[in-house]
Amino acid sequence: MTATEPTVAAVVREQTGATWSRARALCTEGRVTVDGRRCLDPATRISPEAAVVVDAHGRRLRTGPLAEGALVFFDRDVVVVDKPAGVLSVADEEGNRETLADYTRTLLRRMGSRGADVPLGVVHRLDKDTSGLMMFTRTAVAQRNLAARFRAHDIDRVYHAIAHGAVVTTRIESHLILDRGDGLRGSHGHHRRPKGGPPVDAKRSVTFVTPIAALAGATLVECRLETGRQHQIRIHLSELGHPLVGERVYVRDFAGVRIESPRPMLHARALGFVHPRTGERLSFERDAPADFQAMVESLRR
Repeated sequence: MTATEPTVAAVVREQTGATWSRARALCTEGRVTVDGRRCLDPATRISPEAAVVVDAHGRRLRTGPLAEGALVFFDRDVVVVDKPAGVLSVADEEGNRETLADYTRTLLRRMGSRGADVPLGVVHRLDKDTSGLMMFTRTAVAQRNLAARFRAHDIDRVYHAIAHGAVVTTRIESHLILDRGDGLRGSHGHHRRPKGGPPVDAKRSVTFVTPIAALAGATLVECRLETGRQHQIRIHLSELGHPLVGERVYVRDFAGVRIESPRPMLHARALGFVHPRTGERLSFERDAPADFQAMVESLRR
């Protein structure tokens, strides 16, 4: 959208005759939809043809670190959450309660879910600046079951990323180590000529990369994980010569023009697993958040 397109708040004001402050409040309270989807940002610019519906007396969206809509699925065994960027998955130090795990428990408690006070089990994590689908367990049985499935690589995980340069379809396999030779995590033998095989603590890592759309100086890609190691996608794309847009760590060797971004453009789009109690195969998808989509639009040729 361009600066000539109206904002949602402007359309709401025109429709309702409300003041600017009230029009903005109707958006942030969750009482405005655009083409059937709730729009919380009053400054969002939309096309004149967009269908804007205002329900001034509708249920107000409860605000907090984690919106109610972030709960994608939950039952007595597991909970799937759409994690916002900028939120820690779990505490990085003792006593830190500003985490996705704690926010999720607060939201479950608010919704009256039985067992909301029981600590959530962690079977995988997302980096603080990565958005998207993440799962917690709510029982010891579910924890053991799903942890084993993650170790067996029996969990479907698909990410969308914006990477520098023209990325082609490829399969990346390497053995990740804590120090590739310059203090950074990386693939054995990538930074320095290897002396022998990978060390015993190296982790075999496999990522399948498929381009979705060519952008100006970058590519929107899908990354499908066979394994799930810490920083795996970020490392693999960087060592391929296509670091994430917004990458701050694994970008030392990139000589191209860097595209600025407040965070690494990585979103966990899809998550699929076998339910630990029912045996049903569950699959979930969530679109990337507004900042990711805005970056894609700004780079479209």
